[in-house]
Amino acid sequence: MEMTMNYGYLVLFGAIALVSYIVQLNLKRKIERYSKERLPSGLRGCDVAARMLAQNGLSDVKITQIDGVLTDHYNPANRTVNLSKDVYYGNNVAAVSVAAHECGHAIQHATAYSFLKMRSDLVPVVSLASKVMPWLLLGGILTIEVFPFLMLAGIVLFACTTLFSFVTLPVEIDASRRAIAWLNRAGITDVATHDDAKDALRAAAYTYVVAALSSLATLIYYIIIFMGRRD
Repeated sequence: MEMTMNYGYLVLFGAIALVSYIVQLNLKRKIERYSKERLPSGLRGCDVAARMLAQNGLSDVKITQIDGVLTDHYNPANRTVNLSKDVYYGNNVAAVSVAAHECGHAIQHATAYSFLKMRSDLVPVVSLASKVMPWLLLGGILTIEVFPFLMLAGIVLFACTTLFSFVTLPVEIDASRRAIAWLNRAGITDVATHDDAKDALRAAAYTYVVAALSSLATLIYYIIIFMGRRD
C-alpha cells in the first residue's frame, strides 16, 4: 500500500514538473515572440508605466531599472515599480504588457486590494518559513516516531507557503486584468496588438497556477506521511 502511494506521488510530482517545464518554456517563447512585435507609438515600457501611474494619480510611485530577465516587480515597501532592462527600454508588446502589469500592482496597493494586503501580511511568515521549514521537515521525517511535533511544525509552515501561492493567484490575475484594460483604454494597444498583450500576460499567469498546485501536492504528501507514521 505504502509503495503504491509513493509511486502514485512520484508520478504526480513528475507530471507537475513536466507541466511546469512546459509552462515556463511557453512563457519564454511568448515573451521572445512578442518582444519582436513593435508598437507604432514608439513608447517604451518605462514610458507606459509613467503614463499609467500618472493617469491613476500615483505620482509618488517611482519607476526604476533593475538587472536580470523577467525580474520585474512592484515593491510596496518603498512604492517602486522595478523593471528589467529589456522591459524598461523595450518598445514592444511584451515590454509594455509587463510594465503595465507591474503598475497594476501599484494600483492594487493604492486602492487597498484585499488579496495584495493578505499576501503582504504573509511575507514575513513565508520569509521565516523558507529558512527553517526545510530543516524542520527533514528532522521531522528522520525522527517522526520520537519527535512528531517537528514535522507538524514544518507542515504548518509549509501550509503558510502554500496559502501564499494561492493568494498570489488573484493578485496576479487582477493586475493583468487592470493592465489589459488600461492598455486598451489608453490606446497603447490596438486591434492588432491587444490580443497579443493579453496572451503574453496569460502565459505568465499560468506559471503561478502551476506553482500553487505543486505546493499543494507537496503539502498533501507531507500530511500523508505525518498521518501514517504509526501504520
